Amino acid sequence: MSRDEGSAVVEFALVVPLVILVLLAAVEVALVARTQLEVVNAAREGAREAATSPDPARAVAAARAALGPRGRDARVTVRRPDVVGEKAVVVVRVPHRVAAPVFGGRAVELAARATMRVER
Repeated sequence: MSRDEGSAVVEFALVVPLVILVLLAAVEVALVARTQLEVVNAAREGAREAATSPDPARAVAAARAALGPRGRDARVTVRRPDVVGEKAVVVVRVPHRVAAPVFGGRAVELAARATMRVER
C-alpha cells in the first residue's frame, strides 16, 4: 500500500462518522416534521368535531383517533362556545422523544391549534 492509499483510508475513516451523524440528523428532522403534521391534522379533526357537536368529549376523541397510537399521550384542550358562529378552538399537544441516542434522547413537545366556527 502506498502512502496516498493509506492517507485516503484515514480520511475516509474520519469522514464516515460525520456523514452518519448528518444522516441521522436528517432522519430525525423528518420524523419530527411528520409527527408535527400528524398533530396539526389531529387538531383540525378535533376542531371540526367541536364545530359540529356540542360535546367536547367527542372533539377530544376525534383528535386522539386522528393520532392513532400516539393519541394515548396527547393532551387535548377544547374551548367551544354555545353561540353559533363563534370559534371553537382545539389545541393538541404531543410529547415526542428524539429517537437517536446521539442527540440525547430528549423529549420535545409538539403542539398545534385549530379553530372552526360553531355550526350548531
